[in-house]
This record gives sequence, structure tokens and C-alpha cells, in this order.
Amino acid sequence: MHQAIAALVEAAATVTPSPTSGPDPELVTPGPWGFVAIAFLAFAVVFLIWDMMRRIRRARFRSEIDEELDAEEAAARQAEEAERTTDTDDQDVDPRR
Repeated sequence: MHQAIAALVEAAATVTPSPTSGPDPELVTPGPWGFVAIAFLAFAVVFLIWDMMRRIRRARFRSEIDEELDAEEAAARQAEEAERTTDTDDQDVDPRR
């Protein structure tokens, strides 16, 4: 067992040579097609954000208009109800009293 551990330590202690040349710089750069792809993605993201903001603004504006219309309808219903109540009260009053 001692001999096996000694052999492993000795094998780990030997230095392995490192490569002297690196990869070819032309092979690791993105090149013009990489630039085109990244520019297209950036343009697409900007366009999508712009479109999303436009739709959010439109939806918010529509909801505000809907709220105003609902408030006007409620006010008209209240006015109609008040008028009907007033007419009913006037008709029920005995003029001789």
C-alpha cells in the first residue's frame, strides 16, 4: 500500500509540458457575422421594448376612458333615480293638505 501511494505522489509531482502556441486569433473572434447578429438582437430588443411601452400606454388610456364613462353612466342613473323619486313623491302628496 505504501508503494502505491508513493507511486501516485511521484506521478503527480512530474511536470507536464504546457502548449507553447495559443489558438489562432482569427478563429476565436466573432468576426463581422457575429457583430451583425448582436446588432440585430439589440435592435429587436429595443423595438420590442418600444412596442410594449406603446401598448401599455394605450391600455392605460383606455382604462381611464372606461372609468370616466362608467362614472358618467352612474351619475346619469343616479340623476334619473332622483328624478323618478321626486316625481313619485310629488304625485303622492295630497294637494288639499
